Amino acid sequence: MDAGFGLRRMGRAFVAASMLLAGTAIAGAQQIEVHNTMGPGGSEEAAIQRFAEIVSERSDGRLEIAPYLGGQLGGETDVLELMNLGQTQMALTGGLFMSQYAEEYDAVTIPFVFPTWESVEHFLMETESGKAMQEQSLQRGNLVYLGPQMRAFRHMTSNRAINEPADLQGLPMRMPQVPVWMDVWEELGVQTVVIPAPDIYFAMRTGQIQAHENSLASPYTRQMWEVQDYIITTAHLSFPWHWVASASWWNGLDEADQQLIREAVEEARAYGYEVEQERDAYYREALIENGMTFIDVDQAPFRAVAEPAVARALETMADTVQADIEASIAATGG
Repeated sequence: MDAGFGLRRMGRAFVAASMLLAGTAIAGAQQIEVHNTMGPGGSEEAAIQRFAEIVSERSDGRLEIAPYLGGQLGGETDVLELMNLGQTQMALTGGLFMSQYAEEYDAVTIPFVFPTWESVEHFLMETESGKAMQEQSLQRGNLVYLGPQMRAFRHMTSNRAINEPADLQGLPMRMPQVPVWMDVWEELGVQTVVIPAPDIYFAMRTGQIQAHENSLASPYTRQMWEVQDYIITTAHLSFPWHWVASASWWNGLDEADQQLIREAVEEARAYGYEVEQERDAYYREALIENGMTFIDVDQAPFRAVAEPAVARALETMADTVQADIEASIAATGG
């Protein structure tokens, strides 16, 4: 990544912060809170800042965005409850709301289903299943769904070279406590070990685990080159962020402001995608420079071995889901 990348991000952050501060001085400006659980510095913050710039500019300062990063008002559950009650306005949130309000349409949480980001986005925005998810989130959770934002694909790290699924047998691998993720990886032959995220590095150093899975930000920020040798590009999941709004607040906006916010979200999503891609490429380069070896595997055999667990997960979902997954993959060339 070139040196200008960080400067561009800093410059945009400064502009956004300046516009937000300027907005506070405008009499009668309507404040719109936007929540995210991640701290500053990622594509999440970049997208929210871009959203703030657009909204401030196109509303002539009538609408002012107030970002709340790092879970300042609580975790996903807390913010979803506030939105349900109409006590806050917007969030760039994870997928918890789907498991709460539309679990039977939550195919994007299952590893080894969608091969590209475009197929994930198509499923959520264009299919009958995606639209049913949006409707149930509105009816059950008081949420207006505005669109997904890309998070880089998750891969696995290991202190053992992995070239094919057979190499995974018996490998102690850290997993978050997400049952469908554990079931899929156990189908592939690993020994799943649930460990809190802050303890991953120590567990690797002590030999409790020998592998983990996440986006490349995880081995980079945790300096895993000190305890891991390989990154295997399984690309098993792109677990998106989602832009949502409280329907109680949204329904009080006039049609023009609703359209302004929808357009701003679309542009912010696109900008967040660009930043996430840039950062993912940077992490790969930096991890290699620090001594980690990338093994770019053929992903098809991993998907084939995982298929029984994937099928079990899909059996619990709505009748439209399987066909909509296939249609999304076909429509996006996946």
